[in-house]
Amino acid sequence: MAAAAAAGVPDPLTSRERQVLALLAQGRANRDIAAELVVTLDTVKRHVSHILAKLGVVNRTEAVARARELNLIP
Repeated sequence: MAAAAAAGVPDPLTSRERQVLALLAQGRANRDIAAELVVTLDTVKRHVSHILAKLGVVNRTEAVARARELNLIP
């Protein structure tokens, strides 16, 4: 994750946030992500909010695009 920090993500994503991001990239809905990761819907929403803030974007589509630019996801 040091590469991501150097590339513009001052606060690296946690491992759980990376899992949520990968599922976002697959187009999964929050409810599906919650079921997959066995967490509450509110927890997923919190992770998504943290991801958006850390990547400096305003929506899920931008988050996935930015994550791909930073090579955080394929």
